Amino acid sequence: MADLAPLLLSVALGIGLAAACGLRVFLPLFVTSVLAHFDVGGTGLREGFSWLASGPAMIALGTAMVVEVLAYYIPLLDHALDVIAVPLSTAAGTLVAISTIVALPPGLAWGLAIVAGGGVAGLVSAGTAITRVASTTTTGGLGNPVVATAESGAAVTLSLVAWFVPVLALVVVILLLWLSVRWLAGRWSGRRSR
Repeated sequence: MADLAPLLLSVALGIGLAAACGLRVFLPLFVTSVLAHFDVGGTGLREGFSWLASGPAMIALGTAMVVEVLAYYIPLLDHALDVIAVPLSTAAGTLVAISTIVALPPGLAWGLAIVAGGGVAGLVSAGTAITRVASTTTTGGLGNPVVATAESGAAVTLSLVAWFVPVLALVVVILLLWLSVRWLAGRWSGRRSR
């Protein structure tokens, strides 16, 4: 059982950070870069991914994060970002998952990073795009800055929770995915009955 603890923590960290990439592509990567650079929490990166904790990576990811967060406050640009965010967040989710899932052999880690990390990030990103469309439709776009702020705040929170309390982050991600599936199933059955 003691051998399972590092595995569970490693997988939970990777999936939690990947889910946060679905909210903001670069923010969880930046958080990972900074915390790994300063060795906060004692969580290391997988061999071959130490570049993520380098100074140049922190600067590049920090710059990309600021640009991304601010761009979501610009009307029309926020929708354009949503279009490219799904594939970018899937790639970012895979990257952050593989770099932090250190307790598995490479073949298994890559498979899990692609399927779970990239998959969760893509699903979360698609959900945020749907939320933005709903916000635009119901508020004429006036509610979009509120949605952008909530998404950025959730990305920071989930990234930090994933880093410091990874199992809690995994539970939150699973719960949110379950609630989303239930909500979508309810909407789907409601449309079919019309």
